[in-house]
Amino acid sequence: MNRPALTQLLYSLIAIWENEVVEFKQAGNDYGTDDIGKYFSALANEANLRGADCGWLVFGVNNKTRHVVGTDYRPQVERLHSLKMQIAENAESRITFRDIHELAHADGRVLLFEVPAAPRGIPIAWKGHYHARAGESLTSLGLDKLDEIRRRTLAQDWTAQVIPGTTLDDLDEAAVRKARESFAQKYASRAEINRLLTDKLSDVLDEQQEVQQDQQLADQVALWERDRQYGFGYGALLATGEGKCREKIEACRENLIFFHKNQ
Repeated sequence: MNRPALTQLLYSLIAIWENEVVEFKQAGNDYGTDDIGKYFSALANEANLRGADCGWLVFGVNNKTRHVVGTDYRPQVERLHSLKMQIAENAESRITFRDIHELAHADGRVLLFEVPAAPRGIPIAWKGHYHARAGESLTSLGLDKLDEIRRRTLAQDWTAQVIPGTTLDDLDEAAVRKARESFAQKYASRAEINRLLTDKLSDVLDEQQEVQQDQQLADQVALWERDRQYGFGYGALLATGEGKCREKIEACRENLIFFHKNQ
């Protein structure tokens, strides 16, 4: 970022002031790396929970007056950026600042540490301890927040997302061919393999959906037969189906009765 962009960013952060993903410190040259690591963990975790791209740790702003006062934290460029490696060595899973921005403000030097949000499903710890924010305060990451971060990998499964307006024609031909081959090898008999590989894709998918529905109906009838002694009525099961579904339920039942009589 250039100076005007960093200045605008600084003022926008000051306007928001401290929240769960922004922290201001005056910070002298002796500000502890361990304290920075704790804030790194907390800001990364909170950014994940709030759907933010990153959090910010800002040095050189008075925490009470909200005025820029400057900081002399690690004035040497090489030593300043060596902090990235120090954070990575002690943070799980070895992530560090996305960048450390240095702004030569009129009222003093300002450092803006850009903290990436914790990866999906992976909370960030500092030296084995998970940190979070409670308003402006630093605190331990509670079990509720810890579980919420870990569950996000399931909630955001991109393979289960529906893309509006797409059709089967949008699928990659090579990927579809590979999927057909894998499915045929695992589930189909030799007589069916050629058909699965060559039939129209929509016909194959419709047939597999119908097979799955038939299996579910057969399972329902089997459960009815097993639980009949406990008062589960066949009429109640039949009442759940309509049209072809009712016919399939009846057919499944007749086949099941025939099977038992011939055992």
